[in-house]
Amino acid sequence: MNTTLISLAMDRTLTNIAWFLVVGLAVVGVLLGGFVLGRRVRDHEPAPPTPETQPHLPQGGAVYEVREERDYVEIPEGGLRPHEMQGYGNFGSRTHDHPVEARAERESGYAPQEGPGPHPQPGAPPDAGRGAHA
Repeated sequence: MNTTLISLAMDRTLTNIAWFLVVGLAVVGVLLGGFVLGRRVRDHEPAPPTPETQPHLPQGGAVYEVREERDYVEIPEGGLRPHEMQGYGNFGSRTHDHPVEARAERESGYAPQEGPGPHPQPGAPPDAGRGAHA
């Protein structure tokens, strides 16, 4: 048996193990340095807000949506330029005098769709095609 080859193989194995240890310690050092740097940055940040500094609801409770009907505006065939539009700078729009009647008139033209509806996607069940709101 050749002891020189065995000792060279052992030296190479020990050298590889030593390099893995050195690289592993370097990675651990970089990670620990990142944690230390993160802690230093976090120490310089302002503290999180306290519950007393958070916004609170108004005295009257939550603010609700306001619905209102606006007066109908006639739009010419050629359209309107931005400076000619009502309610956008040069003169305001008006609230309708009878909002209940205006809403009923506006919504009277809408009826539920009859018939099969849009075409279903390939592979869809036979009753599909009307969508989720059918």
